[in-house]
Amino acid sequence: MRHQKKGRKLNRTASHRKALFSNLAASLVIHKKIRTTDAKGKELRTYIERLVTYAKRGDVHGRRLIQKRITGKRGKEIANILIHDIAPAYADRHGGYTRLIKLNNRKNDNAPVSLIEFIDLAPDVTESKDSEVVEEKKGDTKE
Repeated sequence: MRHQKKGRKLNRTASHRKALFSNLAASLVIHKKIRTTDAKGKELRTYIERLVTYAKRGDVHGRRLIQKRITGKRGKEIANILIHDIAPAYADRHGGYTRLIKLNNRKNDNAPVSLIEFIDLAPDVTESKDSEVVEEKKGDTKE
């Protein structure tokens, strides 16, 4: 029985899960928002919020804890982005740095998909794209 066992296994081995969340967290830090399945997004939320809390410390130990969890060549780059860009934006906030927005199911396998983004940091791309499309359609009308 799984009483009081935290986290989702996601049908992966421990090393595969570690690599998965390391890569998802790095992508989220770089792009400020990503699309993923609901289960991965819910699990990523706890993973990334812990990293932002480490970054808010601003000391060497916090940096090393981030680099320990973001494996590979991008560890230092991600730690710098977290400490210098993301953590100062959340200096007054105690947790709740990300939001999970449910989207439609994926077309090919009908998996539930969500958008995970940093609160107050994600670029608002959808509004600018919609306004450009409307302007193009107005200009293409035949007279």
